[in-house]
Amino acid sequence: MDLKRASQIISSPKEIEVTYHGVPVRLIHTNQKTNTVSVKTDPNSNDIMVLPVEELEEGESRE
Repeated sequence: MDLKRASQIISSPKEIEVTYHGVPVRLIHTNQKTNTVSVKTDPNSNDIMVLPVEELEEGESRE
C-alpha cells in the first residue's frame, strides 16, 4: 500500500479491509515524513501502533 491509498481509505465512507501481516487493522492517520500509518488493531482499545505503510495490505470493501 502507499500513503495516497491509505489516506483515501481513511477518508472513505465505506469500511475497507486492511491487514498487517494477516491481522486486521483500522487506519487512523498517515505521516508523510516517516511513510507510516497509525492504526488500531482492536476497536475496543485505545492502543495505537505506528506501522510502515508498505507493509499494509488492502482487502475488500464493505458497505
